[in-house]
Amino acid sequence: MTAWRGWYHAMGHTYGTWLPGDARGWRSRHHREHVDGDYRNPPPPGTHDALHARSSGLKKREAVFLDVEARQAAGRATVEMLVHQGAEVVAFCLDAVHFHLLGRFGALSSRQAVGRAKKHAYFVLRGRGHEGKVWASRSQSVPIDNRSHQVRVYDYILSHGDSGAWVWTWNQGIWWDRTVELR
Repeated sequence: MTAWRGWYHAMGHTYGTWLPGDARGWRSRHHREHVDGDYRNPPPPGTHDALHARSSGLKKREAVFLDVEARQAAGRATVEMLVHQGAEVVAFCLDAVHFHLLGRFGALSSRQAVGRAKKHAYFVLRGRGHEGKVWASRSQSVPIDNRSHQVRVYDYILSHGDSGAWVWTWNQGIWWDRTVELR
């Protein structure tokens, strides 16, 4: 399916926060395994407990939860790198465990552009004292179907601000106040 005018809704999460067997529902890569339910209609409790325990045991470190300052630093770094690569980003949010963005990537692959932005955010967080992996592997990009879909995604991204996410929109620009030192 092609994206309406090149717009995509990209999303991803931090390391270890949404694993196979999760009670909120999950999807296997390329849907190789059928799984009933999703985060809105989760599977019955206990359905995939053994798989979740196995997935948790395979983690090499603890799950990553970003505090407020880390969200701001990583969010800014992600938006900066996307814009640097030539992507058009109109909305971005990052909470403790996941991000959403609405953007147009032109000739770039959305997955590669978001991957580079995640890498840049990792190095910014590392410079602030964070150790180890920050992001889960890969991100997902869903093509926007039409204008109403684009508006719904935009509003959805902005709604994350109500739950403590760092939210950025295109009209704020990317010229952060560098005189303020973030801790």
